[in-house]
Amino acid sequence: MGVSDKVLGGVMLLAAAFVFTYYTTWAILLPFFDASSPIHNYFPAREWAVRLPAFLLVVGLSGIGFFIGSTIMKENRKKAQKAKLRAA
Repeated sequence: MGVSDKVLGGVMLLAAAFVFTYYTTWAILLPFFDASSPIHNYFPAREWAVRLPAFLLVVGLSGIGFFIGSTIMKENRKKAQKAKLRAA
């Protein structure tokens, strides 16, 4: 393994802190700045502050649902196969 767990954890923590700070500034603090302020150049339109997390939530929940559904189907197939072997 090339990177130790502590270094990887530190990088992940810094990335999460950056994303949190960027999003908080974008979604919560940006409306308090004048529209002519140069800080507006660093952020996309505010409508994306709602659309992007909503999209990520839908994709994430769909992925979780797909994983749970496929796991349940695999378990049911295994149970059916075992029942066939017992009956034979």
